[in-house]
Amino acid sequence: QVQLVESGGGLVQAGGSLKLSCAASGRTLSGYVMGWFRQASGKEREFVTSINWSGGRTYYADSVKGRFTISRDIAKNTVYLQMNSLKSEDTAVYYCAAVGGHTILLLTTDDMDSWGKGTLVTVSS
Repeated sequence: QVQLVESGGGLVQAGGSLKLSCAASGRTLSGYVMGWFRQASGKEREFVTSINWSGGRTYYADSVKGRFTISRDIAKNTVYLQMNSLKSEDTAVYYCAAVGGHTILLLTTDDMDSWGKGTLVTVSS
């Protein structure tokens, strides 16, 4: 089983930037797809972006295309989320998640095998 720990959340003004990290442990991530989800207060958890660990292919929700970038450091078993041009609508708890034996990059919450506990991102307006 893979354990996931997010970090890097905080308070930032609209138009600013923030970088989140997700450290994975327990096993190598070969054959895994890693994803970021977010959940705003009172709303459903939604897909943000994903990356295929071995090939580095990425996919983004329309709401974050051109502003967010997902990447990974294979040696450190860590995935990152660089967030630029932040909007108040981006305020949410951000969750890192993983699924093994998977190839499709458009993910739903039910697809995922492992979840981090989340990190709060607050964008002031």
